[in-house]
Amino acid sequence: MYKDIDIWLPAWIRQQFRKRRGEHPLTILFAMADHFEPMQKPSDPPELQLDRVSDWIEQFEERFGSHRDSKGRPPLHTYFYPQEQYREDLLEMLAGHCRRGFGEVEIHIHHDRDTEEDFLEKIGRFKEQLASHQLLCEESGELKYGFVHGNWALDNSRRDGRWCGLNNEITLLKQTGCYADFTLPCAPADGQTRKINSIYYANDDPEKPKSHDRGRDLSLGGRDDGDLLMIQGPLALSWAGGGLIPGIDNGDVSSGNPMTGPRIALWVNQGISVRGREDVIFVKVHCHGMKPRNMEYILSEQMERGLDILENDFNDGKNYILNYVTAREMANVAIAYNEGENGPISELRDYRLKWPR
Repeated sequence: MYKDIDIWLPAWIRQQFRKRRGEHPLTILFAMADHFEPMQKPSDPPELQLDRVSDWIEQFEERFGSHRDSKGRPPLHTYFYPQEQYREDLLEMLAGHCRRGFGEVEIHIHHDRDTEEDFLEKIGRFKEQLASHQLLCEESGELKYGFVHGNWALDNSRRDGRWCGLNNEITLLKQTGCYADFTLPCAPADGQTRKINSIYYANDDPEKPKSHDRGRDLSLGGRDDGDLLMIQGPLALSWAGGGLIPGIDNGDVSSGNPMTGPRIALWVNQGISVRGREDVIFVKVHCHGMKPRNMEYILSEQMERGLDILENDFNDGKNYILNYVTAREMANVAIAYNEGENGPISELRDYRLKWPR
């Protein structure tokens, strides 16, 4: 549990003393990054994968269709779908689910000892496949995508060099139209960065791995720029389990880490925001929805109780205003603030990156 805690713990301790507090009511942007993998192991037959996705969609819409945020929107998942698992029938089912207002699809990839040529080919082909289902956004006519790296190895960040292979991956992501990365946090994996609980631009050093270990925080009207926008989720020590020894909360929502009131409060209290708009808190958590145990939990009454807490205790209009958003919408708000736009969230969700209509 405490493996490689030295990477990020000093930054977390400093943040506890330097944290900027926004005035109430705090606006919460809540996004669920779902590492959505219908094939859990290579031997899974196509029929099983089809059943998983079909059951997920049916149960998700039935159970959560009546839940609402402050704007009347239901809970949203951003489905980061694995490039190597593309199937036309599964993506068409997800496209219908998204058109009914329950989320969006972005790019997830697992690769190992990759080459620049192969990576560019895979991403280019997958973008076209997703676009054929109307499942990628555009900016000025160019296809754009959000990204999650499989095996927590963005920009070749593992010490052993496995599950990536590209020291210039950030450059390649920018080149292929990636608008933001949503991989982090990943502690206790050694791909975890020293920079935590932040929204920032990373600049690539194509000769070295893990260039996103540092970067420039976005600020209101700061017009900061860089190779890749990084939108991190919460990472913190947590005493929510009781006892004297804390655990680590990395924003994972799973059967072993259910969504509870204390966890939600911890996520909000990390204060992830664009500088100058500390009253708008970005809460990007993640799950692996297709893992059988997680699927059972996420589609259960227990998860529904967690959403009830979020929609009631963190959406009272006095202290908190809740907004369910997708990864794209969250990035749009961050980009808008960075460019000095300061309007209502409902006007900024589609600021630059436009979803197909």
